[in-house]
Amino acid sequence: MIREFAGFQLDEPVIMGIVNVTPDSFSDGGDHPTPETAIAHGRRLRAEGAHILDIGGESTRPGSAPVPEEEELRRVIPVIEALMEDGAVISIDTRHARVMEEAVKAGAEIINDVTALTGDPDSLATAARLEVPVVLMHMQGEPQTMQAHPHYDDVVAEVGRYLAERVAACRSVGILPSNICIDPGIGFGKTVDHNLALIRHLEQLRVDDCALMLGLSRKSFIGALSRNETPKDRLPGSLAGALAGLDNGAEILRVHDVVETRQALAVWHALHG
Repeated sequence: MIREFAGFQLDEPVIMGIVNVTPDSFSDGGDHPTPETAIAHGRRLRAEGAHILDIGGESTRPGSAPVPEEEELRRVIPVIEALMEDGAVISIDTRHARVMEEAVKAGAEIINDVTALTGDPDSLATAARLEVPVVLMHMQGEPQTMQAHPHYDDVVAEVGRYLAERVAACRSVGILPSNICIDPGIGFGKTVDHNLALIRHLEQLRVDDCALMLGLSRKSFIGALSRNETPKDRLPGSLAGALAGLDNGAEILRVHDVVETRQALAVWHALHG
């Protein structure tokens, strides 16, 4: 049986394009700081082949500070409304229940939460009531401190157990596995070795036949393994990691560089028949 998520058949990789409406995201902070520039960027990513556009108004990079909900809404709602009118499938990248609610009202069809619906006491109930697909990500600690001293006795087992617990919590309020995607949270409270272990063993994290997403685009472990390149100079490593992730069970790739990822996928797909 072919898995599905958010209306997509997962027999072929799905690309989620990143649209950060923020001044301080780790890679593209300040590139699209206004609704107008973010809308243009989203349209470009969609034209390049993104299946989903992930709109975020709060950076969760290491060391980032929280953003007031009113500011987050001011950033994302006009972008969601405009791209929804274009026919885009939109994900809202937020950890706040009110932003989830308003974003879905504006046209978002997926909730993508780096706290796996734990960061706001109302998030789980809100997601269940809205009846939209959800992405549950693992993060050890908080963005401000998560990269200080990440520690696991067995990172694959511990991340897998956490994701299984969050899937069970979602199921307990009526969210079906077909509406749940899990994400190991590369770079969110993990060392280089932790990230590599999770990418190598992605399929071991699978829970209840839920979809698997991998977001490693431009992340710092790539530079650490290479020559400490800046985020925008980590494209080759991002592609290498994405293709390895697909080989190990990933079905959705969350990326900054859509057209380059599409080209890499074309070759990957041809080689895999």
